[in-house]
Amino acid sequence: MITFALVGCAHIHTPGFIKTMARRQAAGEIKVKYTWDPNPVRCEAAAKELGCKALKNVGRIWNDDEIKAVVICSETNLHKKLVTAAATAGKHMFVEKPLGMGSKDSRAMAQAIEAAGVIFTTGYFNRANPLHRFIKKEVEAGSFGKITRVRGSNVHQGALAGWFDAKPSDPAHDWRWMADPGISGCGAFGDLGTHLLDLLMWYCGEVTQATAQIDIGTGRYETCDETGEGLMRFASGAIGTLAGAWDDLANPCSLLVSGTEGHAAVINGQLYFQSKKVEGFDGKTPVPAEKLPPALPHAFEQFINAVTGNGPHELVTPREAAARVSVMEAMYLGATKGKWIAPK
Repeated sequence: MITFALVGCAHIHTPGFIKTMARRQAAGEIKVKYTWDPNPVRCEAAAKELGCKALKNVGRIWNDDEIKAVVICSETNLHKKLVTAAATAGKHMFVEKPLGMGSKDSRAMAQAIEAAGVIFTTGYFNRANPLHRFIKKEVEAGSFGKITRVRGSNVHQGALAGWFDAKPSDPAHDWRWMADPGISGCGAFGDLGTHLLDLLMWYCGEVTQATAQIDIGTGRYETCDETGEGLMRFASGAIGTLAGAWDDLANPCSLLVSGTEGHAAVINGQLYFQSKKVEGFDGKTPVPAEKLPPALPHAFEQFINAVTGNGPHELVTPREAAARVSVMEAMYLGATKGKWIAPK
């Protein structure tokens, strides 16, 4: 049985991760020994759900040889200190996205994780989707020919519905910090856009230049961006566009990959595919479920699988996580300067 600790309980995905950890703890696969968070209310609430001890001193986790893995769900501006400490202590780690506040700290963390030789992944869960895995397989098979353009969209109604409003009556579930870029590292465009950015880079590789138009939208969260559209040039020659927002009621057209020999689109959760090199797909009717690869577990489940040696896992590397932050940083800078920016 592998012993875990929850380091930071701030992220909006933390409640879901706690449920997963509690379920796998009940199944006898893992043991959760500690929670830590600078906010004692959050820390105690998480510890109660997991049946473990809440700590005031995070150093006890780094010095405890029984703890082999940590789940870092703190505010983004605490990541560098926590990730570096975890790497130094040799702890396997799941770190919520984005990895860091910007390119510099993200790349430093990636180097520390690689040097430590520990298991790592982050919260890019879209790779597990059968639709996206199908596209990845066809990209690798050359079914699209030369990919000329890709589009990704990840939007929801978070700002419209007030998901990030302060909750004085429920401080354990107050996500207001996520709409403060000084703490989170980004607003809506970065928060949601990074998921589809991961897919586009998974398909097309390195981004050489990027820019964007990013706006505050409804202004519900003051100067925090609520909507944006990015533009990228890939080293392969492909052009990419990326949408991320908290100001949309739905996200009907989430993905497009187009090339000289084929194309694929995900519309309302269904995949449409056509290629000159692949028979049986006309691009007009959804790809049937029986022709899709099986789904992988959620990225967080895959991390537990990797640490425990119990179940499938295809993890995001530290360098991949850092590269996504670098491209996103370039898009934000491009929006400010009104020009193309090369990711650092």
